[in-house]
Amino acid sequence: NPVAPHITEELWQTAGFEGRLYQAAWPEFEEEKTVESVVEIGVQVNGKMRVTINVSKDETRENVIAMAKEALGDKLTGNIVKEIYVPGRIVNIVAK
Repeated sequence: NPVAPHITEELWQTAGFEGRLYQAAWPEFEEEKTVESVVEIGVQVNGKMRVTINVSKDETRENVIAMAKEALGDKLTGNIVKEIYVPGRIVNIVAK
């Protein structure tokens, strides 16, 4: 509004708000709206990055590993020796 008050007042009225824009209060900060609920994690096979997947922060270990295997598809060959999951960071599948 300080840069172009004439156009911002018009937009304020067109948007259907009451009163004047210069009299409106600043929006309040709500921290819960700034927290991400979905994270992107990397999926590795034998220490080499293959794909990334988006998972919910509160997803269980078993579901995350299942989603990682599904995302890998044909890139996952051989017998799985170990499955490592660091919550919110990475999935590493060790295969021979």
